[in-house]
Amino acid sequence: MKVESLCLRELRMRLKSPFETSFGVTQDRRILLVEIVCDGVSGWGEITAGETPSFNSETTETAWHVVSEFIAPRLAGKQLDFARDFPTLFAGIRGHQMAKAGVENALWDAEAKQANVPLAKLIGGTLERIACGVSLGIRSDAKALVATVEKELASGYRRIKLKIKPGKDLEFVAAVRHAFPEILLSVDANSAYTLADTPHLKRLDQFNLLMIEQPLGWDDIYSHARLQGQLETAICLDECITNAQHAASALELRACRIINIKLGRVGGHTEARKVHDVCRSVGIPVWCGGMLEAGVGRAHNIAMSALPGFTLPGDVSASQRYWHEDIIEPEVTVSPDGTIAVSGEPGIGCAVRRELVETLTVRRRDWKPGSITA
Repeated sequence: MKVESLCLRELRMRLKSPFETSFGVTQDRRILLVEIVCDGVSGWGEITAGETPSFNSETTETAWHVVSEFIAPRLAGKQLDFARDFPTLFAGIRGHQMAKAGVENALWDAEAKQANVPLAKLIGGTLERIACGVSLGIRSDAKALVATVEKELASGYRRIKLKIKPGKDLEFVAAVRHAFPEILLSVDANSAYTLADTPHLKRLDQFNLLMIEQPLGWDDIYSHARLQGQLETAICLDECITNAQHAASALELRACRIINIKLGRVGGHTEARKVHDVCRSVGIPVWCGGMLEAGVGRAHNIAMSALPGFTLPGDVSASQRYWHEDIIEPEVTVSPDGTIAVSGEPGIGCAVRRELVETLTVRRRDWKPGSITA
């Protein structure tokens, strides 16, 4: 594949409603899209960095900088045999997984289109439908949360995940579990607690949860191992796992019993497959986490979720849950049984709505061999 051109765009998009986690509240998203043309075929990727360095050290602005100054100028005009060659080519850039993932995933989309195969199949996916869960931000009170859960269950979602933080945890989880005693229920703390909170976190065991996601420090596998030994509920690691070696270390230390894989967090499809393979080799289930993606990122998540180890419902929910209008067609929809069909079309399986993208674009840079435009 010869990279003929690369285009980086920033879009401004507003979520239908504010989304609150222990990090804060998000409603206005700065979405970065990468379009790479290889041998006349366009591939699309989405950089899933947040507006602030709260989930990890990356932001929309740092990702723009890294792609603009260190990736795009070197990649334009480059000949690659496969998209999986990208991580080796840019191994000299430490960190910045989300920036790199957006570019690498665009190459995967282009490669799949050139081969005339679905991206899911190209990366080794076997599932034809993926089970969907939903992630619910922190609500003002438990009654409002229960009403929201009821609405999402009526839409077919197979797993409910509640964002929690100190002061908005036990009462809220208890209310949901009391109202819905049989549902698949989990919680996500986004590193809001410390090991000193172990007695408090142990009280979550009474609610028969699928998992407690990332309760402790974002980079602290060791403390999670200590906590997991004292909990009945499975810990799921998210922020701690940025590559396959981290996954292997966490499993060896028994720091978790489930791992959430996010394409941006681990650097793209190549490393995501490695994390998946490490977990599957020892029977640890994985699932796909979400980063408030627009349609391109959502389509890549669906392709990744077709890998056979993704046995738990992920956070890949319908476009209409988040956006009044998504940037792809067809938009992502969830069936009444709580599943999403894995596309059989080449590449990510959807078309980017170029006119809408142009309308939402607030800045753009283009690269071709021998010339750069701002």
